[in-house]
Amino acid sequence: MKKFNLIIFISAFLLLFVGCDQEFEELALEGQKYTLTDLDPGIVFAGSQRVGFGGSWESEATVVQYFVNAYNLGATAGFNFNYDVMSQQNAEWGNYTGSLLTYKNLLKIIDKDYPERTNLKSVIRIWRAFVFMNIVDTHGDIPYFDAIRADEGPDYWRPKYDDAQEIYTDLEKEIREAVAALDPNKDFMTYDVFFGPNGYNKTTNAAGQVAKWKKVGNSLLLRMALRYSKLNPTKGAALATEAFNGGVMESNTDNVMVTYQPPNFSNTRHNNLVNAATNPYYYYAAEPFVNQLKNTRDPRSKYIIAKFDDAVNVQNATGSLDWDDQFGVPVGVQADVIVDPTQGYRGPHPISNGLNYSQMNVQAGASTLTPSYWITYAQTSLLLAEAAHRGWIPGGDGKAKEYYENGIKADMDRYELIATYAASNPANGITYPLKITDAEKATYLAHSLVEWNTDDALKLINTQYWVVNIWDPREAWYNWRRSGYPELERNKYNDYLLQHGGDGYVHRYRYTDEEYRRNRANVEAAAAKMGGDFLTTRVFWDKKL
Repeated sequence: MKKFNLIIFISAFLLLFVGCDQEFEELALEGQKYTLTDLDPGIVFAGSQRVGFGGSWESEATVVQYFVNAYNLGATAGFNFNYDVMSQQNAEWGNYTGSLLTYKNLLKIIDKDYPERTNLKSVIRIWRAFVFMNIVDTHGDIPYFDAIRADEGPDYWRPKYDDAQEIYTDLEKEIREAVAALDPNKDFMTYDVFFGPNGYNKTTNAAGQVAKWKKVGNSLLLRMALRYSKLNPTKGAALATEAFNGGVMESNTDNVMVTYQPPNFSNTRHNNLVNAATNPYYYYAAEPFVNQLKNTRDPRSKYIIAKFDDAVNVQNATGSLDWDDQFGVPVGVQADVIVDPTQGYRGPHPISNGLNYSQMNVQAGASTLTPSYWITYAQTSLLLAEAAHRGWIPGGDGKAKEYYENGIKADMDRYELIATYAASNPANGITYPLKITDAEKATYLAHSLVEWNTDDALKLINTQYWVVNIWDPREAWYNWRRSGYPELERNKYNDYLLQHGGDGYVHRYRYTDEEYRRNRANVEAAAAKMGGDFLTTRVFWDKKL
């Protein structure tokens, strides 16, 4: 096996674990002292594929009103993310010293020592673009062209910030070139977590694997295309056409996802949801989302929320899955008020500690056994529905209806896997059907609040996108800002989000305190250009209409 140096990869660990008083330039130089040898770059990439978990329960999921941390007086005070709490805003920025650092180094090593690994290089470029896209969508203008180049000298120790729209243009180019370079006659990526021989949607040869990744790249381009719907529909249409013609996801077998094998591997994003000892009482569903599931009689509801007979020990409690038993915590009501039933709220749980409201179902969809999803066919199909409705791709509203219904049904089919994991936990006493039946799907699609109609197409499509993204709240937040749907209830607990031209909702996350400490001049310049570093500032595609 060829030898290579993972200088930047080691630097990432140094940046994460050394003392905060050490200067960045010292860290950058120190990282060059260390090497790793005789390691397949495909293994290193596999270790970084699972970047992020699609948002945090107490961050994006709270912003977009899936979730309530009912006893927290900080970030989620008033049951929404309506305070500027930096600890809840740093997740995407952490990729600079993690996955992005690794990708840069891997691409350098592949070019030098593994030029035949064409497909691995292309896949890294696609996934790197996905990571950068999420950082842009979260923060706006960010370091990009000069980022992660500290090893090249002092000029790059404090990278300048680039215009977010220019970054998007380059990301489009990166994805386009990477997809074109994928070659069915070149390397098979054995260690690919998503589509390798050990992935859930496995492939056994380069041709099959390349076909999957081409669909991933084009589906990302489609996602980017819809981001332009308010800013530049002409550009959005052109990009959507390109993605559609190139070939996007066609079924759940194209999903970018991972499953887990306990006890050694689990969905760590759900850890606190099931561990009352570390964070009791906090895990309630928000009223807008509960009402959506309840009012439409959504068959996915039983896998997402439950009303438990023990609000603290939910992992082992029996719970009701009936729609009529589900109640979400209202938005904008403070903790000391929600516990008082005399003020019109349901108050404390009648049997155990906690509140008398629905919780995230930790025995099914919110279990530590359930898969993680990054990019899915259900998401893609709903985006195709909007593109067709807008006339960006062929088929008009007839085809839009087909994509819309296919997206919903595909998402429902995902719950067959979740039901399998739920059935493996017999302690709860709840029996889950192995799948949502065709009859249940048909009934749901015929519901007055769900049934397709052209006049309400955008509302219908994007409300379903919200439901689909319960396990990817980061993407739900991005799309809500872009589309305006669903029509969420403004948190009126305080007026913080009405300041600086705000409309009462969170439109971006602020730059990190660490960036201000290490790179202040460039951060302040970027903030001034964007109109201020506030939760209410809008990224370029989030145009105010």
